Amino acid sequence: MSKKVHILYTIPNFDTAGSGKVVFDLANQLDKDRFKVSIACNHERGRLYEEVKALGLNVHIIQFTVPLRPYYSLLARLQPFKVFLREQHIDIVHSWHYSSDWTEALACKLVRIPFVYTKKAMGWGNKHWKIRSYLSTFIITVNAQMRSFFPNKKHQELIPFGLDTSYYNRKSFNIVKDTGTFKLITVANLVAVKNIEYLLKALYPLKHLPIHLDIVGDMQNNYVDELKRIVKNLGLNSKVSFLGKFSDVRLLLAQSDLYIIPSKKEGMPLALLEAMAMQLPVLGSNIPGIAYVLQEFPDLLFSLSDVNDLSTKIEEIYNLLEKDKEALGFNLREYCIKHFSIEIFIKKHEDLYLKLVKQ
Repeated sequence: MSKKVHILYTIPNFDTAGSGKVVFDLANQLDKDRFKVSIACNHERGRLYEEVKALGLNVHIIQFTVPLRPYYSLLARLQPFKVFLREQHIDIVHSWHYSSDWTEALACKLVRIPFVYTKKAMGWGNKHWKIRSYLSTFIITVNAQMRSFFPNKKHQELIPFGLDTSYYNRKSFNIVKDTGTFKLITVANLVAVKNIEYLLKALYPLKHLPIHLDIVGDMQNNYVDELKRIVKNLGLNSKVSFLGKFSDVRLLLAQSDLYIIPSKKEGMPLALLEAMAMQLPVLGSNIPGIAYVLQEFPDLLFSLSDVNDLSTKIEEIYNLLEKDKEALGFNLREYCIKHFSIEIFIKKHEDLYLKLVKQ
């Protein structure tokens, strides 16, 4: 093609969810001979925002959504974004907004630009998701169960997140482990749906073992205060550390023996893929997003209805021979490379974008 396809990624911010990393990888690795990338963001906060800026892309701090009400003035309030799309000569808008807002989809519809959105989370509880989906040219899902959300939408595709497995590689680190302690780790945006209290309760029956849990994530919220109260009440102060938020978790993963994700709800957890790529044994709650990632490793899933199930599985991995732990980690990394590589992820997006501009 003589003209590059101009993609606009819209994302509220680069400082809360894992999708910021995904957008960064897309923006950085799309074929620069065929695609031009711009980004629309609501604010400049976050370390990752600075890395995105360093790519040399056009990053626009704008409001690409508007409040729905009052409906009588909605079209007028969409006008600035419509003008922006025309002036920037955007060919495709790909939204990474987490909400059910459909105003940016409507703006694209009015200026006849294809609108794509990636459904990242499992929420599907109001009519606005259905309106957003109806107005969309194409929908990308990230786990198999999401297809049931859109039974009448032909223009959809499952494209799970991809990871740069050369970057997430245990061999990049020369680690001498503390053989006296079995280190557990969980990495999350620490909010209630991440269900860390379940993990703490599962740890309680194992407090006689030399096990230690590192919790990684932003500490500045009431949920973390509640978790700290649970740790104190269970007498786990010497068994649990709150490490705060890390921009790069690879060293922490490399120093750990087992990664655990006990979430109640996930679309597709990038942190789980990072642990797998780092050749770390993992355990995950048996919910759609996690079960999709671990579909060939059902023994690594635990029930959320019985906390003893997780306790038992932690102890089973603790008791594995070292060679068996290493083999499990190796198999998880190989599976991640085969099914969730960044190369597959980028290629599928490139193919989709080219198909949309030819329609």
